[in-house]
Amino acid sequence: MTTAFDSEGDGGFDEENGEESDKEIKTKKVKKQKKKTKEIGDKEVKKPKGKATEHKDQLSRLQEKDPEFYKFLKDNDQTLLNFNDSDSSDEESGAHQLPDHLEEMSEDDEDKESEEEKPQKKQKADQIVVTLKMVQRWKSEVKSDLRPRLFHEIAQAFKAAVATTEGAASDNPSKFKVTDTAVFNALVTFCIRDLFVHLEKKLDLKPAKGTKLLNPSNSALWKKLRLDIKMYLNSVIQLLSCLTEATVCAAVLQHVNSTVHYYLCFPKHTRQLLKQAIALWSTGEETVRVVAFLVLNKICRHRKDSYLNPVLKKMYISYVKNSKFTSPNVLPMINFMQRTLTEMYALDVQASYQHVFIYIRQLAIHLRTAMTLKKKGAYQSVYNWQYVHCLYLWCRVLSTIHPNEVLEPLIYPLVQVITGCIRLVPTIRYFPLRMHCVRALTLLSESTGVFIPVLPFLLEVFHQVNFDKRPGRISVKPINFAVILKLSNANLQEKVFRDGLIDQIYDLTLEYLHSQAHFIGFPELALPCIIQLKSFLKECKVSNYCKPMRQLVEKIQENSSYITSKRQKCAFGVSDRDAVLRWEKQIKEEGTPLSKYFTNWKKLREKEIQLEISGKERMEDLNLPEIKRKRLDKKEEDKREFKDLFDSDSDSDSGPGGLSLKGKPKPKHKGESSDESSEEEVEGEYKVEDDDSSGLDGESQDEDEEVGGEVGAHKKKKQKKKKEEQRLSQADLKELAKGEEDIVQDLEFSDDE
Repeated sequence: MTTAFDSEGDGGFDEENGEESDKEIKTKKVKKQKKKTKEIGDKEVKKPKGKATEHKDQLSRLQEKDPEFYKFLKDNDQTLLNFNDSDSSDEESGAHQLPDHLEEMSEDDEDKESEEEKPQKKQKADQIVVTLKMVQRWKSEVKSDLRPRLFHEIAQAFKAAVATTEGAASDNPSKFKVTDTAVFNALVTFCIRDLFVHLEKKLDLKPAKGTKLLNPSNSALWKKLRLDIKMYLNSVIQLLSCLTEATVCAAVLQHVNSTVHYYLCFPKHTRQLLKQAIALWSTGEETVRVVAFLVLNKICRHRKDSYLNPVLKKMYISYVKNSKFTSPNVLPMINFMQRTLTEMYALDVQASYQHVFIYIRQLAIHLRTAMTLKKKGAYQSVYNWQYVHCLYLWCRVLSTIHPNEVLEPLIYPLVQVITGCIRLVPTIRYFPLRMHCVRALTLLSESTGVFIPVLPFLLEVFHQVNFDKRPGRISVKPINFAVILKLSNANLQEKVFRDGLIDQIYDLTLEYLHSQAHFIGFPELALPCIIQLKSFLKECKVSNYCKPMRQLVEKIQENSSYITSKRQKCAFGVSDRDAVLRWEKQIKEEGTPLSKYFTNWKKLREKEIQLEISGKERMEDLNLPEIKRKRLDKKEEDKREFKDLFDSDSDSDSGPGGLSLKGKPKPKHKGESSDESSEEEVEGEYKVEDDDSSGLDGESQDEDEEVGGEVGAHKKKKQKKKKEEQRLSQADLKELAKGEEDIVQDLEFSDDE
C-alpha cells in the first residue's frame, strides 16, 4: 500500500475524489440551508462557514467514504487530522491577517499613479502668461465695471507677480504667470494706484460717522469679493517683506495706509501687517519709517483694545534693539523713534501707564544690580547706549504727556534712576554720559515744571578737571559729545577734551537756566552758580576758557537783576500761590533777558551742530584773491637754455636737494614751459629751508645777467653748468623759474584748477 500511495495514479485519484467530494459538499450545503431557513422562518440568518471548518468537515466525511485512506493519514500525519479551527473565528470575525508574501506593484498600478500626477503637471503647464495687453484690458474694464470675476482674475495675477519675488522655489497655485519685468511693474502699479479706488465705488460704502473708518463688510458684494480681497491683502504683505528699494516700499505702504479698513476685517492679516510695519518703522529709510508709523498709528487709533498693547510692547523692544549703536547718521533715526513712540503712548494713557511703570522699574533693577555687585564690569549693564536712550525716551514721554494725573507719579522714580546713573561711576572718563543724563533731566524739568537740581552735576566738573594743565597731546579733530559715552585715556590728555567740556558746560547751564529764567525765585537759584563760576574765573588762566564763562556769568546776573526789579513791585505775598503763578506766566510771555539771548544763541548753535554732523566747511564767506603770474617774454629761450639741466634732473632723481620731475604733468599750452608747471605744482606746499638760503643771491644774479643778454656771463654759466648741476636744490630751481612781479586779480577758478 505504501508503494501504491506513492504512485502518480494514486495521486490523481485522490484529486478526483477530492473534486467529487467538493461537489457533494456543495449540494448538501444547499439542502441543509434550505431546511434551516424553512424551520426558522427567515428570522435568523446563518453565518457562512469559514474555510477551516469546511476543510474539517471534508476530513470527517473522508472517514466514511474511504476508511483506509483515513487510517493511513491517522498513522502518518496526525497533525492533519487534529486540525485546529481557531483561524476560522478570525476569518469569521473579520480580523485582518498579514499575507505570507507581499505583492509587488504592477505596471498597471504605476500607470494609475502617473495618471493621477498628470493633472498637476498640466496645471503648471497650462498657466496663463500675463502680458501688457492683458493689463491694459483689465484697466479699461475696471473703469467701466469691476465685476467680481474680473477682480478675481486681477487678484490672481497680482498674487502670481508677488510670487516671482520669492524665487523659483516658491509654489504658485495661481493660474497666471508673470515672466516679464515690464509686465510686473505695470501690474503692480495698476493694483496699487487704481484698483481699490474702483473697488470702493463698486462696494458703494456708506460714509462713517465721525472719525470711524469705513466698514467694507457692510456691503452687499462683500461675500462675493471677500476671499479675493483677503488673497490680495496677503500678497501685499508678502510684497512688503521682499522690497528693498525705499521709494517703492514707501509707495506700497501708502497704498496699505489707504486700505487699512480692509485689513481690519481680517485679524490675522492685520497682525501680520503690524509685524511688518514695526520692522520697517525701526530699520527702514526715512520716508519708509514715516509711512510705516502712519499705518501703525491708524490701526491702533481705531482698534485700541485689540492691538495697542502688543504694538507698544513690540515697538519698544524694536527701539531698544536698534539703539545699541549711536553715530551722527543714526542719531536722527533714534530721535524719530523716540518722538513717534511717544505719540503711540499718548493714544491711551491708562494702557501706557502699565508699560511705562514696568520699563522704568526694569531700569531701576538694572541700576540696583550694578550698585550692589562689586565687580569690575557690573556697571556695563547701565553705562551703555540702550540704557541712556531708554532714559531719554521716558523723559520725553512724561514731558509730552505732562498735564496728566495718571503719569505724573512716575516723574519722581525716573529722576531718581537718572541721578543714580550719574552717581554710579562719577569719574572724568564718563563725563559724556553725565551730559546726556543732564540733558534728559533738563527736558523733564522744563516741560513738567518740576524743580530738579541739575546745576550741581555741571559745576562739579570744575573741581575734577584742571583746566590750567598743559595738554599732553594735540588733536585737530574735535570730540563730538553727542555720540560718545566714554572717553579714552588718549582723549583725556588732549586739548580738544577741555575745549569740548567747556562748551558742554556753557550749553547745558544756559539751557537749564533758560527754563528757570521766568521763575520768581531765579536770583536765589542762580546765586550758587554765579559764585562758583566767579571762583573758576579767578583761578583759570586760559583766556579761551574764561571768555565763555565770563559771558555766561554776565547773562545770569543780568537776568537775576531783572527778576529782582520785577518782583520788588509785587503786591502779593509768597504764600499766595495763584498770584505767583500768574506773575510767572506774565513774565514768561513778556520775555526775560536770558530767554531772549537763548533764542538767538540756539539758532546759531543748531547751525554749528549741523555743520559738525555733516563735516563740511563753509567757504562762501571767504573772498580769496587769485594769484596769476604774467607770462615771460623769453620762455622759449629759457626752455632751450635749461633743456640739458632739466633732462639731467629727470634722469637722476636721487640727487641731494634736487627737484624730482617723475610724474610731473605736461603743459597744455604751447607757450607754457616745464619750469612754470613745476613751480605751480609746488606752490601750495611752499616751505622755507634754511640750508638753501645761502645760495639764493648768487642764483638771482645769474638770472639777471641772462635777461640782460650779456654774452660773457652766459658763457661762464655754460662752463660751470656741469659742476653745479648736482648741487642745485629745489629753492634754487624755483629762483631760476621766477618771473616778474605777481598780479593780483579776482578769484576765478578754471576747470583744470
